Amino acid sequence: MCYMLEIDGSFGEGGGQILRTSLALSILTDTPIHIYNIRKNRAREGLAPQHLKTISAIEELTGSVVEGNFVGSTEVKFTPKNEFKRRATINIGTAGSITLLLQS
Repeated sequence: MCYMLEIDGSFGEGGGQILRTSLALSILTDTPIHIYNIRKNRAREGLAPQHLKTISAIEELTGSVVEGNFVGSTEVKFTPKNEFKRRATINIGTAGSITLLLQS
């Protein structure tokens, strides 16, 4: 039986950090996750373009499966595959932070 760890994205500050940390730990532990209430405590809730780029980069680098990866989405389902690529080109396309992207 496959399960998904449920993560409330509004916990704590309710920003993007819980998303980035959850994705990284999901890959490291090979645990599928469902993050809901993403950025719920922000003026513009849901995924912003820089979050999409982070998720897409992880998806490309690891072969993981993602559902809900679009601007404004307040939930994402992420199933890690751990089929690591050695190289990828990532264009954030906005004023998003490279350092925050690399945290994931």
